[in-house]
Amino acid sequence: MAGNDGSPVFAEGPWSHRAVTANGTRFHIAESGEGPLVLLLHGFPQFWWTWRSQLPSLSAAGFRAVAADLRGYGGSDKPPRGYDLITAASDAAGMVRALGEANAVVVGHDWGGLVAWTMAAYFPKVVRRLAVVSVAHPLRMRATLLTDVARGGTGIGQTLGFQVPVLPERRLVRHGALQVSRMLHAWSGPGWPDPEADRRYRAAMCIPSVAHSALEYHRWFMRSRLRSDGMRYAHRMRAPVQAPTLQLHGALDSCVRPATARGSGRYVDAPYRWRLIDGAGHFPQEEQSDRLIAELCHWLADPEPER
Repeated sequence: MAGNDGSPVFAEGPWSHRAVTANGTRFHIAESGEGPLVLLLHGFPQFWWTWRSQLPSLSAAGFRAVAADLRGYGGSDKPPRGYDLITAASDAAGMVRALGEANAVVVGHDWGGLVAWTMAAYFPKVVRRLAVVSVAHPLRMRATLLTDVARGGTGIGQTLGFQVPVLPERRLVRHGALQVSRMLHAWSGPGWPDPEADRRYRAAMCIPSVAHSALEYHRWFMRSRLRSDGMRYAHRMRAPVQAPTLQLHGALDSCVRPATARGSGRYVDAPYRWRLIDGAGHFPQEEQSDRLIAELCHWLADPEPER
């Protein structure tokens, strides 16, 4: 796994690639630096590479930064099952232990943010601090589902469209994953994505089984709402987050509206900080990478972050 086999996953840079096994599954990671562990979890329709600017910046700030491909994405295993947030949180908690640490700062974007919120509820001792980017608390996402669609929250609308079997996968990879390009452009602010990001994310979605795996997360989130597993999940997620929490959101985000995300503070019973990033859409870690890493590092350096 350490070498570049022509896959878009194994981009070269100031990091190293390797595999770790957690929760009975093999995960691809890119890591850089030494120090306290910061685990970076990507969202849809991306993979670990979305954190390429943050990996060296966190390393320079004295952290061990690890960006992982979620189950079903990139260079990680793509099993037929396990695309629910509880399993994904178990995967990530297992990765922390597989990396030799008892806990970590967990940073998640989009679906990776939903995984991070879930980790804080299911594995509170593993999450030393929590940072979520471009997503609301899972219960907030569920509660605002229909109103967000009506008000133009395109990400939730997309999730509804993904519930049909088979066809969404075919559409997602058709014409070299042109739909991925359209989503990136629609959800970002002006000037992004650049040609390299567009090309790499489209190529990564065309890796066999990735499109199906990615959509299975969306399907579980919707279909479990009225099932026993979804009800148990919702009950567990009512437990307030006990880890200091940073929430970052692009002011121009049309995928998950800033007003939806900001209501997440009610689920945090710890120091909580909200920051809106001007000029950024749904992908501030790439659109405004300098601003995002400055906010993140400032918060990490603060021993007692304010509410």
